[in-house]
Amino acid sequence: MEESIQEKKRFAVLIDSDNISPKYAGVIFNELNEYGQATYRRIYGNWSKGNGWNEKILLENSIMPIQQFSYATGKNSTDMAMVIDAMDILYSGKVDGFCLVTSDSDFTRLAMRLREEKMHVIGMGDSKAPTSLTKSCNKFIYLDLITEHNENEEKSGQETKKSTQKKKTEQDKNGKSQINIKGTVNAEGEFDIPESVTYPCFIKPNISKNSSKSKMKRCESESELRETLTGI
Repeated sequence: MEESIQEKKRFAVLIDSDNISPKYAGVIFNELNEYGQATYRRIYGNWSKGNGWNEKILLENSIMPIQQFSYATGKNSTDMAMVIDAMDILYSGKVDGFCLVTSDSDFTRLAMRLREEKMHVIGMGDSKAPTSLTKSCNKFIYLDLITEHNENEEKSGQETKKSTQKKKTEQDKNGKSQINIKGTVNAEGEFDIPESVTYPCFIKPNISKNSSKSKMKRCESESELRETLTGI
């Protein structure tokens, strides 16, 4: 039985926009859904500078943007704002865990501190994320690898579909989907048509001595097939 909403762990999802691409937005919450529900969805950055996380993406994923200006060159104010919020949420007692979406090693100490408070910490980021960060989380999910895997599966599915359609087209052109209907009729005087028949099909009547000279005919439906047989 699936875990009910009440029983699911509550996570605070905190995203570092400076280190995470917006193309991972959907993947982040799809993956987190395997572990619990996102009760907090916040992303930190300086929105006066373009970072790719536009309004459309934020609204589609119900993410709250937290504005953090850079007070001085070379200082990462975004990291500090994210850490302060994490600690406020921790002591509110409203969550069971945190999902830190970043590839920045500066958040290693934060992950360790949250685990000390018996929080379940899930990290998400790129393969470039340092070992210090990945090991400080209960689990670390590589977003780039998951995205690549999904894209490959989608591409493979499209190629399989195209291949199937191509084979079907060639089969129709070559007239290989043909049916030999013998001269048998049922009580109503209608030709017996095998249940295995699929449409469109190619019919080559085989009910007379001259059947070998009969031309192939394509039938798109059972009614068309019966009409063809009736006219033979």
